Amino acid sequence: MVLQGDLEDVAASHDDLPDAEEVYDRDEPIPLTEVFDDEFVGEHTAFETFDDLVAASPSDAASAAELDYVADGDWDEFVAEETEFDDEEAFVTAGRDHWVATRLGLA
Repeated sequence: MVLQGDLEDVAASHDDLPDAEEVYDRDEPIPLTEVFDDEFVGEHTAFETFDDLVAASPSDAASAAELDYVADGDWDEFVAEETEFDDEEAFVTAGRDHWVATRLGLA
């Protein structure tokens, strides 16, 4: 997996990257389960899917679709305890970078 710190370096070394329009439609939302796909979740947590991770959180949420039910402070603490990231921000940044790398064929 391409890490946040070297994503730009890896991308710069490729001459054949697709245009942004080919991999991302600004008018379409990106599902959380694409950003936090099974590969990412399995590599960085003890869970198999993002739905499993959310369902194990300290809330009534049963899936990624119900993530809004998890209070921000509770989710941040849960992410720090159940993932290899210090907080939600680091988790989201790594997920974003994983998604970009995957879409560009760099992962």
